[in-house]
Amino acid sequence: MDDFLSELKSLFPDDRFYTDGPRMVPYESDGLTAFRARPKAVVIPENEDEIVATVKLCHEYEVPFVARGSGTSLSGGSLPIEEGIVIGLNRLNRILEVNTDDRVAIVQTGVINQQVSATAACHGLYFAPDPSSQTVCTIGGNVAFNSGGAHCLKYGMTSSHILGLKVVLPDGEVMFLGNDSLEFVGPDIVGLYVGNEGLFGIATEIHLRLLPLPETYRTVLASYSSLQAAGDAVTDVVSSGILPAAMEIMDRLAMDAADAAVHAGYPKDAKAALIVELDGEAAAVNAEFDSIIEIIEKSGADHIHIAQSAEERMLIWKGRKSAFSAVGRLAPDFLVQDGVVPRGKLGEALQSIEEIGRKFKMRVANVFHAGDGNLHPLILFDGSIPGELEKAEELAGEVLRLCLRLGGSITGEHGVGVEKKEYMAEMFTKDDLDAFHRIRKSLDSKEISNRGKMFPSGEAQSLSQHGLHPLEKAGVISRE
Repeated sequence: MDDFLSELKSLFPDDRFYTDGPRMVPYESDGLTAFRARPKAVVIPENEDEIVATVKLCHEYEVPFVARGSGTSLSGGSLPIEEGIVIGLNRLNRILEVNTDDRVAIVQTGVINQQVSATAACHGLYFAPDPSSQTVCTIGGNVAFNSGGAHCLKYGMTSSHILGLKVVLPDGEVMFLGNDSLEFVGPDIVGLYVGNEGLFGIATEIHLRLLPLPETYRTVLASYSSLQAAGDAVTDVVSSGILPAAMEIMDRLAMDAADAAVHAGYPKDAKAALIVELDGEAAAVNAEFDSIIEIIEKSGADHIHIAQSAEERMLIWKGRKSAFSAVGRLAPDFLVQDGVVPRGKLGEALQSIEEIGRKFKMRVANVFHAGDGNLHPLILFDGSIPGELEKAEELAGEVLRLCLRLGGSITGEHGVGVEKKEYMAEMFTKDDLDAFHRIRKSLDSKEISNRGKMFPSGEAQSLSQHGLHPLEKAGVISRE
């Protein structure tokens, strides 16, 4: 390791090569703050050549590396490896080109999601994927985890908006995948790469599909006396044949937190709030919006508020998008889950989550992408109390198994990372997992790219049910 670190140091100036404690601290964890690890070093490349040189060195010495953007992963996907290094990508933050004729933007991996739309807006264009962390998360991270957001119901996940990728494979080879056209011949290698959670190397340049800005938006906020009633309303909207741009649900806890944080003005007496938004051409939107209001009225909504201005609309969304961070006002710690259920099972799933919370005597705030059944229950706890983290993880596990029983998935957009890897064997067969592993090995024979993520260890039933987590035993993670 000394020889490796010596050669690595020769590639970077001192202000972009970290091995000392204070500068390493921000890289020891990502959005899943319950787990930490200190890597051997952190390097901050400023160009592709430095990334290639670093990856080739890691491959030569068989040292694992983790590529990291803003560290907003909520599944431990960018958690460091103690025997490895972190490659920080935030300085590769240039928008290289906006081609208005082809509606394509070429960006470096460290560009912030919202910056793309801000830059393209003057051309009447925008980048559709809008995760709640879009003001800080990077496009490279969006690609790694196939991020979604509130408007993925109509526009699809990140994978629907990636045309091409320039990537550094785990042995240092540079390749370009895809092209700038929606039509291509041959296997969908871009589709294979998006969502790989860092197991296939590092994307350095990303070709994004841009869309025309919608002519108009219509947004309604409806309140309900129960989460199940709000979930059933989503089913009613979907079964009508109308495809909203977004449908989101927040429960009382999430609304209280958002109101305290940004004064969103959500109804005080509601148990659940449903946000429905349409966008597109004005004539079509207005016609469909009348139908949406009629459906919501028949669904038993207690109160219906239609946004009368762009400012009102933005305040509704500001509250929704601040919910994750705002929940920190309600408890010292929380875990965010990311399971998916069929839309027709939303009401049942929400009622069951309430029952699970009561069983564990823990508060659970619900805020989620209702339109595609992507649940984000936030499990509130106090990590300073012995056993509370373990209880929260056990509760989270019951939620994931509930999603599987209802015909859903263990993750919609946050990824598997380290948090959900032990549940992969409950969702996929051994043959499936073997196939996944063969694909990974074909691209990374030494398994150095984001080692320890996604694939189940075969030992754990929950992150901490049997004492030390297998990743702790392997030196991949350590607890605070």
